[in-house]
Amino acid sequence: MAESREHTFTGTRGRNVAREWPHDRPRYLAVLVHGYGEHIGRYEYVADRLVRHGAAVYGLDHMGHGKSEGDRVLVEDFEDVVTDVHAVEERARAEHPGVPVVVIGHSMGGMIAARYAQRYGSGLAALVLSGPVIGEWAVVPALLAYEVPPDVPIDPATLSRDLSIGTAYAADPLVWHGPFKRTTLEAFATTLTTIAKSGTFGALPTLWVHGDDDQLVPLPGSRAGIETVKGTDFAERIYAGARHEVFNETNKDEVLDDVTTFIDRTLT
Repeated sequence: MAESREHTFTGTRGRNVAREWPHDRPRYLAVLVHGYGEHIGRYEYVADRLVRHGAAVYGLDHMGHGKSEGDRVLVEDFEDVVTDVHAVEERARAEHPGVPVVVIGHSMGGMIAARYAQRYGSGLAALVLSGPVIGEWAVVPALLAYEVPPDVPIDPATLSRDLSIGTAYAADPLVWHGPFKRTTLEAFATTLTTIAKSGTFGALPTLWVHGDDDQLVPLPGSRAGIETVKGTDFAERIYAGARHEVFNETNKDEVLDDVTTFIDRTLT
């Protein structure tokens, strides 16, 4: 695997931990945006593929996630998370001036990346959304119906057909295994509405990848959101039988081949 190093910075709500997988002469910069309850350390395989493809790769643990400060999985406003991701992009650009930037977001990170593209898309070369929480996500209204959201644990088997992924997820001390917090659910609802009302991605090249057996973020709900925001340069890849984490699926190399091929097209 590619070597990585960590650094810290003061984010919008406290100290954030970020990680870089360096490349001496990158063709592009990849900013990875992780999902709910997890951390950027789960993206080692993705980062390694991207480094070998010619990227310097950056990502952070969002507030309340992984090694970053904050109450666990508490997000009051996802606009703050978008701002933190932008700080990572600014550091990447400072280290590699003039190199194009690609943002890749998974699940909740796909939602953050979509909003990021609406705020900062004019400076991006491409956008990749993996199993994004966008459009209609039934989890949010269902849990907000309770004053105190019930603890509904994620079934690790829904992550990937490679069951070792779920086993490692369940044993990972940096992964949050507790219930959603109401404040975070309200922030999800607000951000989903904001994205729907904030226009398309315009000419930004965008790739959407999703498993058709994704039980955590079902395909139909995400499609509704994608149809609202996709711009004029859009492609999708839907993988038969794949579950939620397509970057960790049994066909992950096929998925990452599709991602790198898409990036190559945008860079030329």
